Amino acid sequence: MGPEPEFGETWTFESIVGALPGVEFSDRVAVTFQFALFQVGVLVLAAIYDAWTAALAGTAAVIVAAGGSVMMLRMGELVRSVSVSPAYRRMLFGSNVEVVLSVLAFIALVTHLLVVDPRQSETPLINELFGPEPSMVLVYFTLLVLWDLCYRLGTSWWIAVVSLWRSVRHPVDPETAATLGRVDRLNVGFALLQLILVPFALGHPALVVGLIGHVLAVTGVSGLSYLIAKSRR
Repeated sequence: MGPEPEFGETWTFESIVGALPGVEFSDRVAVTFQFALFQVGVLVLAAIYDAWTAALAGTAAVIVAAGGSVMMLRMGELVRSVSVSPAYRRMLFGSNVEVVLSVLAFIALVTHLLVVDPRQSETPLINELFGPEPSMVLVYFTLLVLWDLCYRLGTSWWIAVVSLWRSVRHPVDPETAATLGRVDRLNVGFALLQLILVPFALGHPALVVGLIGHVLAVTGVSGLSYLIAKSRR
């Protein structure tokens, strides 16, 4: 293991975990704890409220969120392992733009679920999953998982945009370009992982279009970043 990354050169969730007093997790333990905590919550609440249909969707969301954590940690390690433009590293880790994008995505999703979807669907997704009178506890926990998911989606957007900017403005040597190309490929891999959520949104076209559009956008921008960097090796 190399030296611990400095404050300001980590993702927001890395900084939060690292700031917990008296707690020191390895990356693997932190991701395992995240997955176990949310998955146990999904199963326990499904058993209490007989919401087994929702448990399948919840498990898919937990898998995507945990997969996003794994890929973000790996992408962070790769970026910190090479010499890159300080501006790129500062934009990627220190700007917190990914948090802003995540908040916007979460607000848009909640607005859709609570306002738009009930007007467009005979059975809104929340009622489809939790029944006509959803438990407050179920909704609270669902929003917690969705925020965790939206944070990783927002970070994925930001990684793609900043990577493309870096490929255009800051050419690097072939070895560094190869390492950063792995960052682009991981980001595409995370975007494709999100497609496992699509079956649970069928019957709600706006959600399907939004999710697939997000995957295509991240794949396109990250792929373009990869191709530009590769052409300059």
